[in-house]
Amino acid sequence: MIKLASIPTTAPDDVKEKDIRKETEDLVKQLGDLQERMYAERKHAVLVVLQGMDASGKDGAAHKVFDYCRITGLSYHAFKKPTEEEFAHDFLWRIHKVAPEKGMIGIFNRSHYEDILIQRVHGWIDEKRVEQRMRAINAFEETLVFDNNTHVFKFYMHTSKDEQEKQLLERMQEPEKYWKHNPGDWEERKFWDQYMEAYEYAINNSSIPWYICPVDQRWYRDYFISKTLVEALEKLHMKMPPLQDK
Repeated sequence: MIKLASIPTTAPDDVKEKDIRKETEDLVKQLGDLQERMYAERKHAVLVVLQGMDASGKDGAAHKVFDYCRITGLSYHAFKKPTEEEFAHDFLWRIHKVAPEKGMIGIFNRSHYEDILIQRVHGWIDEKRVEQRMRAINAFEETLVFDNNTHVFKFYMHTSKDEQEKQLLERMQEPEKYWKHNPGDWEERKFWDQYMEAYEYAINNSSIPWYICPVDQRWYRDYFISKTLVEALEKLHMKMPPLQDK
C-alpha cells in the first residue's frame, strides 16, 4: 500500500546534480533514437501519463524529456475541463479517441484520472461512481496494452506542499511566468489533503503500476522519467525496418 507522505519528493542524498544532468542529456538523446525506431517499426505504442498537483512540473517534464524526439512521432494532449460535447459522452470518450497509435508516443498532461480526482474531491460524484470509474479505467488501460501493444507509463509528479507554494508564487512574481498564473490553483491547494487521499486511492487501485516521480528538484524529475522510459523501451529490441523491394 503506497502512502505518498512516506515517499521523498526530492532526489536521493547520494546523487550529484552535475552528474545527473549529464546522464539525463544522454538519456533524452537515447530516447530520441528509440522513438525514431519505434516510429519506423510501427509495432508498439507508448502512452506517458503525467499526473499531479498544480505546479508539479508536468509541462516542463514533457518539454525536457522529449526534446530529442521527432515531433512527427509524438502526440501531446493537455486535458482541461470537459467541453459540452465531451460532457455528453462517457468520461473516457475524450481520452480513448486520442490514445496513441502504433509507432507513436502519446503524452497526457493530466488524464482520465481527473475524473476520479477533482470530481471526487469536490463531491461531484459519489464513492460508488468512483469505484465504477476506477474499474473502467483499469479495463481501458488493459485494452490499450493487450489490444494495441501500448506500453503505459503513469508518472505521479510527487511534489511537496512547500514546493508547490514556491512554484505558484513564482507565477505571480516573475513576469515571464505571469501567463501560468491561475487564481483557481490557490483554491484547489486548500484541498491538498483530500487530493492526496484521492491520488493514493487511484495509485493503489490501478492494475498498471504507477511510478512515483520526485519533482521538487526539476533536474532529478527529468532524469527519473527519461531513465524509466529508456530502460523499458530498450527491452523491446526495436530495429529500423529493412529496405523493402517493391
